[in-house]
Amino acid sequence: MSDRELLELAAKAAGILPLPEGKELDVAPDGGLIICGAGQIQFWNPLTDDGDALRLAVKLGLTIAQLMTNREVEVNDYDETVFVNEFHEPDPCAATRRAIVRAAAEIGRNMT
Repeated sequence: MSDRELLELAAKAAGILPLPEGKELDVAPDGGLIICGAGQIQFWNPLTDDGDALRLAVKLGLTIAQLMTNREVEVNDYDETVFVNEFHEPDPCAATRRAIVRAAAEIGRNMT
């Protein structure tokens, strides 16, 4: 699955609104999405932005576990129907953000 597809499904799970006038979610300069948030147009990319990733995890009630012995991160949702893991190499922060987005995308995919 492409990063764009992951971001669109994660946005769906988080209830992030499309742009005004029925436009589709557009691509931001960093490859993220341009969204309508807090009454204004914003860039949103939890794959590269720690704050966006943390807000996404909190909004969806995700549990994040750092397994230092295995050098990986695990993310699951509150009822443990979604489980994602990513290995830390070469960047544990990037792995954590990606695991959060992958879990959110799975939640978005399962929404009707």
